[in-house]
Amino acid sequence: MMLPGRWLAAGATLAALCGGAGAAEVVLAGGDAVARMGRMVDTADGGVRFAYPGVSSFLRFDGRELVLDASTTGDSSYLDVIVDGTFAQSVHVPRGRAFHVLASGLPAGPHTVQVLHRSETWHGVVTLHGFTTDGHVLAPPALPSRRVLFLGDSVTCGEALERTPPGPKQPVWWNPRLSYGMLAGAALGAQVQLVCHGGRGLVRSWNGRTDEFNLDRFYELAIAAPDAPAPWHQQRYAPDLIVSAIGTNDFNGGIPDRTQYVDAYVAFVHTLLRDHPQARIVLTEGAILHGDKKAALTAYIAAVIARTGNPRVHHIPSRHYPGDAQDAHPTRDQHQQMADDLVPPLRQLMSW
Repeated sequence: MMLPGRWLAAGATLAALCGGAGAAEVVLAGGDAVARMGRMVDTADGGVRFAYPGVSSFLRFDGRELVLDASTTGDSSYLDVIVDGTFAQSVHVPRGRAFHVLASGLPAGPHTVQVLHRSETWHGVVTLHGFTTDGHVLAPPALPSRRVLFLGDSVTCGEALERTPPGPKQPVWWNPRLSYGMLAGAALGAQVQLVCHGGRGLVRSWNGRTDEFNLDRFYELAIAAPDAPAPWHQQRYAPDLIVSAIGTNDFNGGIPDRTQYVDAYVAFVHTLLRDHPQARIVLTEGAILHGDKKAALTAYIAAVIARTGNPRVHHIPSRHYPGDAQDAHPTRDQHQQMADDLVPPLRQLMSW
């Protein structure tokens, strides 16, 4: 459900948002009181910047109100707010800087709030500056020890899975929280990092371009914004499992050259094996390809695994999900089915 939320421009009185009276406690978004999941960049003033979908901050506090100080570079950034494990609202972050009421009128006592980035990199780069509560900030929640990294395109990002036709596509239709990757991660009891970009592939984008941030490039980045890319240091997140669901956009304009594609994928898998020596790696086709294109990608994946020759690299086939008359991207229900398809073989592979 999309709720309008309460917000005030930066410089407004925080007391107006935090009950109107009494002392307020402020914590920086990049501080030790906040648990983080996903790729973030620390800012000089104690905040965090991010752009990939699904990036989350977790805060525990004893109080009734919580306010977020945030900004974004675009006009289409949304955040989901989950209070005590239950979805509360989606917040539109306007261009510039503003305060947003994440929770108010809560029962007295401790609460946990998760703030999850709903949008993609090209919607805008978001900065969380800090949180303010009318109560007291507590020690941050512990995140699961299991870690999964999902690599992919718009499907992995959760594009348009909450569409409400008719009408043109809206940014609020994106929802990584209900994407197959995050649903699978929750079922496996794992943290999830989504590293994905709509329209991109392994060797070429949906329009055939090879000069954009395709997978081998955006994998290396915390923020894959062409005008201001930020590097990611792989040692900051050591996944137990990596799932690569790439290829749909490579095949959009036809089946790519086998040698070029397999060579590129072998090189990328070797990069994953080098960067994450503890991880098992799963290659899969994704939900959109079918027919001759899917058969070709499946054969390419088999060749990659054979050439790599490493027992940590595996193939789990994907079923085709056709979306609907509105959009070829999988629907919300189809994402749940995709997660249901993946979880049993992943659980068996990982002995989870």
